[in-house]
Amino acid sequence: MASNIKTIDFESSKAPENFVNSLIDTGFAVIRNHSIDFKLIDNVYEQWEQFFDSKEKYDYMFDLEKQDGYFPMKSENAKGYSVKDIKEFYHIYLPWGRIPPHLSKDTLLIRKKLKDIATILLSWINDLTPDEIKANFSIPLYEMIDKSETNLLRILHYPPLRKEDDINALRAAAHEDINLITILLSGSKPGLQVKNSDNNWIDVKSDYGSLIVNIGDMLQECSKGYYPSTSHRVVNPKDEKSNQSRFSMPFFLHPRDEVRLSDKYTAKEYLDERLKQLGLR
Repeated sequence: MASNIKTIDFESSKAPENFVNSLIDTGFAVIRNHSIDFKLIDNVYEQWEQFFDSKEKYDYMFDLEKQDGYFPMKSENAKGYSVKDIKEFYHIYLPWGRIPPHLSKDTLLIRKKLKDIATILLSWINDLTPDEIKANFSIPLYEMIDKSETNLLRILHYPPLRKEDDINALRAAAHEDINLITILLSGSKPGLQVKNSDNNWIDVKSDYGSLIVNIGDMLQECSKGYYPSTSHRVVNPKDEKSNQSRFSMPFFLHPRDEVRLSDKYTAKEYLDERLKQLGLR
């Protein structure tokens, strides 16, 4: 597992099958040749880099209940960890979440494009899931995210490491995502790793601007484990030369609150439980 993460040509006739097979084998897949313009990606990263470098971010401090806005350093820890991650980030929810007006145009455009791609990817997963597994889905996967107000675009900044940072802290400690699937615009610097079936950490290799897709716990829950939610992390820079800021942009696809994942959970019940474990609620 994980060493066989496939890179998928989004326009290929074999893309659906190759994509789903990679998810089943590894929990991950990399998408290239997608429809998002690289100039748009560059613009969004540049705009948010300026935002994180400004004092304006403190005007948008996160709402503890709603979970939107700016989360400063040491806001989040991975499930099972007490040490906080070395990162700051911003949460955007639609239609109700806050977003700085001068950042909204390009950011919301890239979010729309990611949502469109996510709907296609979830339809591929849904269509290629064996009938006995699909019987566990309360509704088709691509319908679960339609009009969901908990689909989350997160803009992440991992700043250069400082001497005062906890020596046990990582940029993002090992974790599994909460949602159905995550689409991640490949980061500005390397660092993402996934754990394989031998419990070894493997670098997730992708070109800048590629889409890295991984399974979240909600898809694992509603497929009764058929789709594995794989542990991943973001490691710290190896040396002084690589100790630079890193930016990435994951889009977490969540079902609507009322969607039933299993006999045990609705989507809202599952999300609330996990947010408490992450120290965010």
